[in-house]
Amino acid sequence: MSSVLITGASRGIGRAAALALDREGHEVIAGVRDAEAAGRLAAEASGRLRTVRLEVTDASSVRAAADAVGGRLDALVNNAGVVVGGIVEALDLEDLRHQLEVNVVGQVAVTQALLPALRAAAGRVVFMSSVSGRVSAPVMTPYTASKFAIEAIADGLRVEVRRWGIRVVLVEPGSIDTDLWRGAEAQFETGVAAMTDEHRRLYSGLLAGARKMVRATAKRAAPVDKVAAAIVEAVTAERPRTRYVVGADARGQMLLKAALPDRAYDALVARVTGA
Repeated sequence: MSSVLITGASRGIGRAAALALDREGHEVIAGVRDAEAAGRLAAEASGRLRTVRLEVTDASSVRAAADAVGGRLDALVNNAGVVVGGIVEALDLEDLRHQLEVNVVGQVAVTQALLPALRAAAGRVVFMSSVSGRVSAPVMTPYTASKFAIEAIADGLRVEVRRWGIRVVLVEPGSIDTDLWRGAEAQFETGVAAMTDEHRRLYSGLLAGARKMVRATAKRAAPVDKVAAAIVEAVTAERPRTRYVVGADARGQMLLKAALPDRAYDALVARVTGA
């Protein structure tokens, strides 16, 4: 069976994928942020699953995780990430830096550290992207920027490492029922509260529309097991696809974006969001 390191396995998609791969008999190394998360995960897993403390923005933590893996790794699942929303004009630049540091730089750092072990196994790298890596949206541009970047990195890396038989795969879900989406409305309101009165006035229509959209999206979010199943296939398939789109909403958005000219699509989004 394969050896797999999954980052961001404390909760949500990463946790579900770690447990799914463990149930199938793989040697899972789950990157978690603290002992409490490690204990919760271990309580539901087999004795094969190992946990390692992994903070993707901490160089020493990344090195320690690579050392724990050893000289051979069949698959790396780059799942760790955060969500930062906000209107571009009102965005705190430190929040933007944090978004990119975790979702982009951190994933590259982990990939760099594990590539020697992946090369030894002719393994594969799985990046957790999103429909937001192909379709941007107002009020979510920091997050979508990070996912667009991951798409570009994966596409470039796929060619760079093909000579060693390393496969690079993107998993692109739509809205998924995790604690990130369950807490999305509260996070949105926190962001609105941090804006200036003038920015709230200027973007009042867009904020009202975005508030409704967050609520509606959270209600129709797909089960996390659907994404976990896509990750399992990306890790185990003999010839994995380069991209796995998960969820009807993701497929719908991508089709709509591809079918409409940019200005027509912008007009549609503006009408839906109140921009």
